[in-house]
Amino acid sequence: MALSSLSLNWVSTPLSNKLNVPHPNAFSCQNSIICPRETTSNEENNCKRRLLLLGAGILTARLLPTSPLLAEEIPKNYRAFVDPRDGYSYVYPSDWIDFEFIGHDSAFKDRYLQLQTVRVRFIPTDKKDIHDLGPVNEVVSNLVKHVYATPNQIVDIMDMQERNVDGKNYYAFEYKLTSPNYSSSSFATIAIANGRYYTLVVGANDRRWKRLRNKLKVVADSFRVLDI
Repeated sequence: MALSSLSLNWVSTPLSNKLNVPHPNAFSCQNSIICPRETTSNEENNCKRRLLLLGAGILTARLLPTSPLLAEEIPKNYRAFVDPRDGYSYVYPSDWIDFEFIGHDSAFKDRYLQLQTVRVRFIPTDKKDIHDLGPVNEVVSNLVKHVYATPNQIVDIMDMQERNVDGKNYYAFEYKLTSPNYSSSSFATIAIANGRYYTLVVGANDRRWKRLRNKLKVVADSFRVLDI
């Protein structure tokens, strides 16, 4: 369809140049992605993919206004990230920048306070719905204690809830990890769709959590899985 050809034309801009792409309407900011000239083939492929995804997200905003995320008004001071190929979307603070987070499909961070991040990953699964993993309390407790936390961290799960958006089910929760010299707090949203188990985590240093909590909750609550 037109989206594919337009996406390829957009990516054809020389990768060594800074790309400034205006968002339409609520996306009235600019994305700046730099691909250095000296890169390995893997780094170049990753960079090309990120440029393609950001371009596709912007084009999706223009061409597919009925997308679940884009049908809603994007909050002020946020941008939308839409990955139509891998089937998910979310918003993030407009002053955050794209970066590589090992093992994740997309990630953004505060350009000055780098411990403030949002990242998304997914793994294959034969499950059809998040409920297939079990009750929310069991799933969240196991995930935080045995996947997110390291052995020397104290886990505190402050809140967990289920929600359904456009017929798709999500588990959402808030948790704190305390190490001997450091504490962090995060929101996470998980879902299953397209044969994939998706996880979004957005967090910050615990010392800033009270001030940033509402801002980061907008990111967690915005996560959507899309049909692909």
